[in-house]
Amino acid sequence: MRITAEPLDLFLRTTFTIAHGASDVRHNVLVRIDDGIGEAPIVPYYHESPQGVMDYCAQIAPLLGDDPFQIEDILARLPRAGASAAGYAAIDVALHDLIGKRLGVPLYKLFGLNPARVPETSFTISIDQPEVMAARARDSGLPILKIKIGAGNDVAMVKAIRNATNARLRLDANAGWTREQAASIIPQLAECDIEFIEQPLARQDWEGLRWLKQRVIVPIFADESAQTERDLPKLAGAIDGVVVKLMKTGGLRGAIKTMAVARALDLQVMLSCMVESSVGVTAAAHIAPLADYVDLDGPLLIANDPFVGLHYDGAKIILPDAPGLGLQSK
Repeated sequence: MRITAEPLDLFLRTTFTIAHGASDVRHNVLVRIDDGIGEAPIVPYYHESPQGVMDYCAQIAPLLGDDPFQIEDILARLPRAGASAAGYAAIDVALHDLIGKRLGVPLYKLFGLNPARVPETSFTISIDQPEVMAARARDSGLPILKIKIGAGNDVAMVKAIRNATNARLRLDANAGWTREQAASIIPQLAECDIEFIEQPLARQDWEGLRWLKQRVIVPIFADESAQTERDLPKLAGAIDGVVVKLMKTGGLRGAIKTMAVARALDLQVMLSCMVESSVGVTAAAHIAPLADYVDLDGPLLIANDPFVGLHYDGAKIILPDAPGLGLQSK
């Protein structure tokens, strides 16, 4: 099998600001294995770069072999520790797309899943002035909103949005608070009728999450603290749910494994994405029937998506029925 990798620059419809920083463009990478395709989302917070992903793909080319159906053996041969998590995930997705195309079935059928069971997705409102965030929330007209917070003025932002919409609100602090800040702010945010809050504390403050859970009533989901299934046992009892992303878990197989471990630990699951095109988000959507919640709005945030894959009917996700990922070029 032949692998190629090329840059994919995604331009955002509005500046995307979270507790880590702001961006107007994301520099992702498209990975192709024969006619299978995957996407590596580049997140500086995870110390990835487009060149690093492309170098990784060139490095592993001799390890792919000729038979995509031996996907377990192929993935086991690829380096992971200290390598490119995004590149590994993109290769996993490209192999699944290739297998689906050769079998002539969409991925959800390959996994034995029912597309009607995909939960409705949230839509992300990034950090801005409270009145700007409230206007975006109101103008979206969508029933589920994910609000980025954690950079100050959090209570004012969420209250402004709550006054502008009756949508279900989910909050994401992106590790922006100390323990004391979280314990003080979350009860105030709870007055705005929020469903849950993602990653209130620093990535490695696992004991802090346990400390916080004893002091607030709002459910807590771990994102940055839960990279793969190996992180979940130490989080059991400290959180209520886990945020699963293909880039963190190593692609579709890793995401399914992480969700299974979460279920075994009695944790809820939200399947989410980075800022990705329809390639990466459609891949995640194919396994979304396994999740309780989804946050798969990447294509709605970018202005130059080069593909058509999943479709949105408001917050409802409609999966493509074509083989593999089911993508079409624009």
